[in-house]
Amino acid sequence: MAALVLFGGGGDLALRMLLPSLYYLEHDGLLPDDLKIIGAARSEESREDYVARVRQSVESKARADDAWSDAAWAKLEARLDYLAVDATSAESLKPLKDKVGPGTCTSFLAVSPSLYARIVTAMRAAGLAEADDRVVLEKPVGRDLETFREIDDAVADAFSEQQVFRIDHYLGKETVQNLIALRFGNTIFEPLWNNLSIDHVQITVGETVGVGDRWPYYDEYGALRDMLQNHMLQLLCLVAMEPPSDLEPDSVRNEKVKVLRSLRPITHDEAERVTVRGQYVAGTSEGQLVKGYDEERGLDSDTETFVAIRADIDNWRWAGVPFFMRTGKRLPEKRTEIVIQFKALPHSIFDNDRGQVTANRLVIELQPEEDISLSVMNKKPGLDQRMQLQPIQMSLSWGQNDKSAKPPRRRIAYERLLLDALAGDSTLFVRRDEAEQAWKWVDQVSEAWEGAAFKPKDYVAGTWGPPEADLLLDRTGRRWNSRDV
Repeated sequence: MAALVLFGGGGDLALRMLLPSLYYLEHDGLLPDDLKIIGAARSEESREDYVARVRQSVESKARADDAWSDAAWAKLEARLDYLAVDATSAESLKPLKDKVGPGTCTSFLAVSPSLYARIVTAMRAAGLAEADDRVVLEKPVGRDLETFREIDDAVADAFSEQQVFRIDHYLGKETVQNLIALRFGNTIFEPLWNNLSIDHVQITVGETVGVGDRWPYYDEYGALRDMLQNHMLQLLCLVAMEPPSDLEPDSVRNEKVKVLRSLRPITHDEAERVTVRGQYVAGTSEGQLVKGYDEERGLDSDTETFVAIRADIDNWRWAGVPFFMRTGKRLPEKRTEIVIQFKALPHSIFDNDRGQVTANRLVIELQPEEDISLSVMNKKPGLDQRMQLQPIQMSLSWGQNDKSAKPPRRRIAYERLLLDALAGDSTLFVRRDEAEQAWKWVDQVSEAWEGAAFKPKDYVAGTWGPPEADLLLDRTGRRWNSRDV
């Protein structure tokens, strides 16, 4: 028998993402036959009440995707159980151990990382951290290198590194995994994937929403720690890493660590030139008037809701190629994308009258849609005596060549990651030394921002951050990618 325990099983993450993911896996026949799923949380409620809440959350999402099945739900419902526990108390967890029974137990801590140390200590004492058991941790863990190590040391006392699965849901996205296939499964890309052919790389994670009532958490972390330290650096690693020897977990993660170790430190003297901090003020977002961050919080704050950074990787492959990253709240679009901007032609045989020759660009879009497109130059159709050029977009996504094919349902990233955790495959999870190297670099950035000169610059809600974010690229003769271009 195998068991999946969802600590915080009645919380937002579990009901909005984890349990719908498990339903879809059940619907597609991918869950292990003997798996039991146990929700564990503080609230005193019966199994029946808990199952009813789960169904309400799952059914609304599944029906919206035209994927609801009474038969699939019946199978999932038969697996579900619930127990009210204090997860930080070994005594309270002993009944949970009895429910789990013999076999491998995978525990997903869908709770605040500040509770991780106390929970894993209690799990060990209650017998939920045996040699075959696993624990899944939601990132970010800690708010700097010191607090990360404090929490992770407690985790290491209860579980070996092979048993720990530090999740970053971006790595579960189909398009992110397809980036690995694109790079290492095609001879046409890898020879060009270096500083001889690539001019620069952009990574954008834009959100239209504000912080709202999440400000107590956000005020402690800010955009740098909340988004850049984990999601964006993971995307950077997948773009920049060397080809691994194989797809074994340590082979892939070894190459990612090498990238993080090669990141050039950002010093106080350099910070103003290569970084931008911003905080949104009142403006218009998605057609609605919205408050500024300080108004939502009720007090003045120096927390950044926007950050843009130029990162340089000091190795042979990427020397001289800047990686520009930006992320923020209350931006004009919900957009997550990676842009690989190739260099311009060394010499063009086409004069300007034939059309402007633009450099090739590969865009890997993760949100709101998942797509990979390559821009190339093409001849305009027609019988003009003078050849006319135009840029066209070639989609490399599934089904684009078969317009009659129904595209597959867009999977929740947690589906892939839950399945891998249950199978013990840690390839798409973050190893401890990866997290440490990421925190080291982010801590250097945070320390470089000390002083009044680095207070966040205001930007109006609904814009792409402070003007200084454009200057970050303008001063190098480049521009952020635009959907209008």
